[in-house]
Amino acid sequence: MTDRKGLILAGGTGSRLWPITQGISKQLMPIYDKPMIYYPLSVLMLAGIRDIGIITTPADQAQFQNLLGDGSQWGLSITWLVQPKPEGLAQAYLVGEAFLDGAPSAMVLGDNIFFGHGLPEMLAAADAKPDGGTVFGYRVSDPERYGVVGMDADGKVTQIIEKPAVPPSPYAVTGLYFLDGTAPARARSITPSARGELEITALLETYLADGSLTVERMGRGYAWLDTGTHGSLLDAGNFVRTLQSRQGMQTGCPEEVAYLQGWIDDAALLDLADRYEKTEYGAYLRGLQGTRGM
Repeated sequence: MTDRKGLILAGGTGSRLWPITQGISKQLMPIYDKPMIYYPLSVLMLAGIRDIGIITTPADQAQFQNLLGDGSQWGLSITWLVQPKPEGLAQAYLVGEAFLDGAPSAMVLGDNIFFGHGLPEMLAAADAKPDGGTVFGYRVSDPERYGVVGMDADGKVTQIIEKPAVPPSPYAVTGLYFLDGTAPARARSITPSARGELEITALLETYLADGSLTVERMGRGYAWLDTGTHGSLLDAGNFVRTLQSRQGMQTGCPEEVAYLQGWIDDAALLDLADRYEKTEYGAYLRGLQGTRGM
């Protein structure tokens, strides 16, 4: 495990979801029984990352702080960062530069949900590479809507193209990026696109030019959901509800990840469960006691 730090980009206006996000941040909207941000937060925790910077708008930060606090209840350290104006995904590395302080990072977009049995192992493989960058490719039926990664016969990255008219592959680049400590300097070197934003694709291209960009392909057993539209928001909630109802197991549960990682003990777990004593969520947390290592 490296000294990798985490970043969650939870800024933006959420304008594609108006009017429901005019009074609340998109990343605080519910995905079935949990706030949206719980899901990307849990991904970083599954990667073994405990030092996490959360980037919000100035107006929304107090609501996030009220929800998540300093992270100590889960054995985390949360640093709060402000994005005054959304100017591209790569801007996150400039906002978070002082927090990262030269450390490698894993950044996840606050509206992305990942699920899969082998996800911790895939994250560990990316984390084990202290140098260069790793992106996660997910096969989609409409790659022209996304940033797409092109690969050769050996799976080596050959190109990354934003919304290509003729996609070089069906693999979209998901909102999860493992980059080394040079990411902020690289972000500073790129120029804004025609729409005035520091594009994540441009940042990744600097790694590609160095021959230091790799891709982890998420196969059939994985789900990647981007909750940027009303339809996809509903789909994500239904997905989580179906999964949890069928399996009797939570998805995107920070308390469970923290407990199974050994970051909190039984007493802390039960204290967290007591906060939700009137809910199925609280009953689930109480049922986790004694399951570590099983």
